[in-house]
Amino acid sequence: MTGPASPARPNAARSSAVKSADRTVELLEALSASDRPLTLTQLHRELSYPKSSLSMLLRTLLARGWVELDPSRGTYGIGVRALLVGTAYLDHDPVVQVAVRVLEQVHHEVGETVHLARLDGSDVVHLAVRESEHHLRVVSRVGRRLPAHATSSGKALLAARGPAEVDAILPTRLAALTPGTVVDRAALHAQLAVVRAAGYAREREENTPGLGCFAVALPHRSPVLDAMSCSVPLGRLDPEHERRIVEALLRGARTVTELLRQFGR
Repeated sequence: MTGPASPARPNAARSSAVKSADRTVELLEALSASDRPLTLTQLHRELSYPKSSLSMLLRTLLARGWVELDPSRGTYGIGVRALLVGTAYLDHDPVVQVAVRVLEQVHHEVGETVHLARLDGSDVVHLAVRESEHHLRVVSRVGRRLPAHATSSGKALLAARGPAEVDAILPTRLAALTPGTVVDRAALHAQLAVVRAAGYAREREENTPGLGCFAVALPHRSPVLDAMSCSVPLGRLDPEHERRIVEALLRGARTVTELLRQFGR
């Protein structure tokens, strides 16, 4: 008669399953982060998976619609299934559901591009966008990811934290997106102190040349993760326009916070 099964086998199976899931997520993240489709060789070089395992993962993801293949070039890109899941995230997020209506109001008041952004690690990600109708305007998109230290949304959210927590969130080296990006840590902390005192953040040409941006955090939960911002070409930015933008953002932030608290979010 055989004895009871060894616990090592199910544990090994679970470990293998977790490893496979982890590799699947890393593969999808690599494809979504790339600005162009990648070949099997390029993916192998970036991820260092065995080519046989990588090929099996790609075949599975192709069959499920998470990855698309260009047969003529032998390149792989992110598939439509990722869009459907991303859209579901936005559809079910209570902050997005409430904030989009307020974004419309702010957009109507100031006539500029407005965003809802969320802190994700050391970056901010755009969850909703209402673009300006001006010919000269900011062209943005949902899902855009930018370093928090180089954006007004990120500065507004970082300022809601103490210096030690900010240092823990940010990478050791702060990347410069433009010549105007503040990458000196002491200078950034000085900026954040000004943001705390003013109640809103501002930046000029730190992530896009010729562009200014203003943002306010949405303090409906702790820790604060969401912010509303407005971007405007510097050619249209004068003191009066800046005042109108900041006032509209502050009103919008209060409205979103009040609505979310009413709904128990």
